[in-house]
Amino acid sequence: MDLESIRQRIEKTLPGAIVEVLDPRRDGVHLQARVTYAGFAGKTLLEQHRMVYDGLAEELKGGDLHALALETITA
Repeated sequence: MDLESIRQRIEKTLPGAIVEVLDPRRDGVHLQARVTYAGFAGKTLLEQHRMVYDGLAEELKGGDLHALALETITA
């Protein structure tokens, strides 16, 4: 999966978010993302992760993206 596409998809889902996507295994399906977003304020860690994953549901269901390790930060 293209890292830029994932970054753009997250930014579209969470307007104003600062997103960094990495592919440490270089396999295109096990990715890491750091997402900084003001909209995370007052949300639990689980809620924050769901917000990100909801925007990537199609990629996760279709197998284009197998795993995404998240670090979410409230701006």
